[in-house]
Amino acid sequence: MKLLSVLLVVVLFAGCASAPKLDARKKERYGTYAALSPEMKAAVDAGQIKVGMPMDAVYIAWGPPSQSLQSADPSGEAITWLYHGGYVQEVRYWGRRNLHYAYDPRTYIRAQVVFVNGLVQSFQTFPEPVY
Repeated sequence: MKLLSVLLVVVLFAGCASAPKLDARKKERYGTYAALSPEMKAAVDAGQIKVGMPMDAVYIAWGPPSQSLQSADPSGEAITWLYHGGYVQEVRYWGRRNLHYAYDPRTYIRAQVVFVNGLVQSFQTFPEPVY
């Protein structure tokens, strides 16, 4: 029950913080945002990305990546952005006749976006791991 309360508070604060951050990123990259098609603007405003979207539009929609990786093959160079997510895992252990609980923070790759020539070629989102 304690874990549920903590997660609820985290989700509420995360939801409240996302709209001002999105607006700040729109102002930061206003030139890119203004040049987007109405369809792409609607996706960015909803926090979604689409294939063919420019790198700056993904930055506006999802924020800066946790990691940026570069790769190359015979067809050209690609940049992959990784977004990390986090959750709290409950750990139970025995100690001196009682069952104790601890909550350990865990991270995982939440999403991956691959850019070729500055445009989204593909993207994937991953669910939170189940333990």
